[in-house]
Amino acid sequence: MSDNTACAGGALDVVDDADLAPFNTFGLRARAARLVHVRAVAALQAAVAAPHWHLGPRLVLGGGSNLVLTGDFPGTVLKVELRGRRLLRTEPEAWIVEAGAGENWHDFVRWTLAQGWAGLENLSLIPGTVGAAPIQNIGAYGLELVERFDSLDAVALDSGVLRSFSAAECEFGYRDSVFKRNPGRWLVTAVRLRLPRPWQAVTRYADVARELAARAIEAPGAADISDAVVAIRRRKLPDPAVLGNAGSFFKNPVVAADTCARLLATHSDLPHYPQPDGGEKLAAGWLIEQAGWKGRDRGPVGCYERQALVLVNRGGATGADVQGIAQAIVADVEARFGVRLEPEPVFV
Repeated sequence: MSDNTACAGGALDVVDDADLAPFNTFGLRARAARLVHVRAVAALQAAVAAPHWHLGPRLVLGGGSNLVLTGDFPGTVLKVELRGRRLLRTEPEAWIVEAGAGENWHDFVRWTLAQGWAGLENLSLIPGTVGAAPIQNIGAYGLELVERFDSLDAVALDSGVLRSFSAAECEFGYRDSVFKRNPGRWLVTAVRLRLPRPWQAVTRYADVARELAARAIEAPGAADISDAVVAIRRRKLPDPAVLGNAGSFFKNPVVAADTCARLLATHSDLPHYPQPDGGEKLAAGWLIEQAGWKGRDRGPVGCYERQALVLVNRGGATGADVQGIAQAIVADVEARFGVRLEPEPVFV
């Protein structure tokens, strides 16, 4: 895809016995039997039609920021590198923008803001690609992708058929979608988002409100909110280029209201957020910190000293090392609070 048109031609770049360490932000050591750089939809469709295509497992890889490689991959890794971004159309209540699945997510967010199309600013600096955003239904600082989603295109990897998905067909959940639940079945090629007209600032998240107040900004624009979110994330989260990590490692658990009330009776400072279904979302980072894991290492993997939600590679870690500390944290939190944490990244 170019800035104005979808990319339809080109060939696939195939590498045998490929090193995957540069393609996962945790920096975990692993190899793939075959690595395919996907830069054109038509080339991918042609490859799917080849007889040898269906031999062995498949893994779709975007920015590698939501992935834990537990060992070498015996099949084909598809590295999504489809580019392009454009304003598709203007509607009375929204701008519809489209981007290739291989575009860097944060660069795309900043590009929309530069064009004057607000709405994604709360999702600034989330690592990964545009194509991975709906797979994970990314969210941060008071906004989830589903709230801005229009539709996407994806290729069926068993047939090569290209089809569009509406929001309902994506079956979005909390950090979840039909694509995440069926890995290797679809490869997202392009994503379309609805950016609202008129725009309203989303500043209800406490960290964002505090950052804007510290900057003495009373009526923030979209760029102000983006800058505030970037500053917050950079203070809390390590740069994967310096310290390998997969961002927030655990989902914030949603529990029943009576469970939350029970916990508040003995932990009055527990952060909790009412949900539309009557449940309560708890702060996983707070639970992990109270269980004594913040800043604590287990072998070459540690719980980041500035943000307990983040696990980091101190150097030379394997997927087994990550699994080990993650399982220990889950067990400790459950023993202490009766709440079971779930990892956000996909284990392969």
